[in-house]
Amino acid sequence: MNLPDRFINRMNEYFSRLNVPAEEVEAFYSSFENKPLKGIRMNRLKVNRDSDESVLKALGENSVKPVQWCESGYYIDLEASGKDPYYHAGVYYPQEPSAMLPGQVLAAKPGDFVLDLCAAPGGKSCRIAEDLKGEGILVANEINEDRAKALLRNIERMGISNAVILNETPENIADKLPCFFDKVLVDAPCSGEGMFRRDFQAISSWDKFGPDSCIPIQQTILDSAYAVLKPGGELVYSTCTFCEGENEKGIADFLSRHPNMTIISHNNDINGVTHLGEESDAAGAMRVWPHLSEGDGHFCVHLRKIGTADGDREYTAPYVNRRKRNDNYSFGRSRDLLLEFYRSIVKKDYCAKYQKMIDGNLILHKDKIHILPVPEETFNGLKVVKLGLYPGEIKCTTTERIFTPSHSFILTISNSELKDEVKINFVRDDERVIRYLKGETVIVNREEFPLLMKKGYVVVSVDGFNLGLGKITADGSIKNLYPKAWRLI
Repeated sequence: MNLPDRFINRMNEYFSRLNVPAEEVEAFYSSFENKPLKGIRMNRLKVNRDSDESVLKALGENSVKPVQWCESGYYIDLEASGKDPYYHAGVYYPQEPSAMLPGQVLAAKPGDFVLDLCAAPGGKSCRIAEDLKGEGILVANEINEDRAKALLRNIERMGISNAVILNETPENIADKLPCFFDKVLVDAPCSGEGMFRRDFQAISSWDKFGPDSCIPIQQTILDSAYAVLKPGGELVYSTCTFCEGENEKGIADFLSRHPNMTIISHNNDINGVTHLGEESDAAGAMRVWPHLSEGDGHFCVHLRKIGTADGDREYTAPYVNRRKRNDNYSFGRSRDLLLEFYRSIVKKDYCAKYQKMIDGNLILHKDKIHILPVPEETFNGLKVVKLGLYPGEIKCTTTERIFTPSHSFILTISNSELKDEVKINFVRDDERVIRYLKGETVIVNREEFPLLMKKGYVVVSVDGFNLGLGKITADGSIKNLYPKAWRLI
């Protein structure tokens, strides 16, 4: 590979200053000739650790090789296809192994309020949501409108119920949500030197938009991240580049402006990466070097905002007590219809769980229902792409109101919670799985599914992982409700 001379000269200066042995320097440059590594991360909202090996085998992998710095990550030899049924069911997320590090370091906990400030396409956001386990809230932001759509698709595919997606500038979020988040992830736009061996166009992009154009943007984003972080909160900053100015020196500049930020070291609990010592401008930070670790390259640093949170979280507008809206017939009837649908598809033991989720969290926007664990007014003045869970909408006929469930809603419900009479579970190699994903009509028979209801909504799944909705008719055919935009072609 023909690496840019400017890149080589800068890296040589870096290695020389740190007295890196010549053979290690040569190994670094030689690593760019190696094939890029491939990986997937299991979705812990749907797959427990005991099932990881069976999923890998189903995907055609002959070995199980974990990623050292990610408890749900695995190296794979085959390409993780976006056409695979498991992909559509949100069983896994294809992710370069290095990129799995920041989410592991952030270590979100159930109940945290977390912001992913540069979120698309969503791999790190999805990992954060898995750690939240449906409690607290994830705000995933993407400034580019087209990339925000890709982020939405992945958030929905992975079955995440407590996410808000924004299409905003970091500065505007900082202005509207000061001191609001417990944890913030900044996977910053960078010069992408870690992408050189994965994407040959990355080199031409680097020639045009190198570190010098990225550093000011990174510092602005970091300042916004500081503003939205609560005292005592934690920030993880990462890049997929090797440039000191974007990494160690960039963090040193940030710390000089915000002396109440301190680095959290992970020397003893993150394996497989290079931990930076006292000689570094960011002692305690980490690097994934392509010649020392099994990854394409990453920088990651974990920081804490010193101080104690004072009082309640700040909201940008007065909180409207949603309970008052229960007096509104449209609101109350919409809530009842949603509960009726839950009761029609989930087992009795789980009904209380979903009623609790709805109570106090339901929002009605005209005919659209949302479930959001914080006041909707929190996001006033911000461009919202997704407002929490979107169960579906209310359609009015001349005689009644009808609840129509959304596709993304079904992906948030565990298959084990569903009543047997609404489940159609195909094995992976059943050709009807692909037919369903293509939007075609699927035929079932009573011998396969003796408990299946005669008419109404059914959930189609593969090996116990929900794929989406259908409507079964009296003759055993399924009216396919798989979204057109998601269908295989």
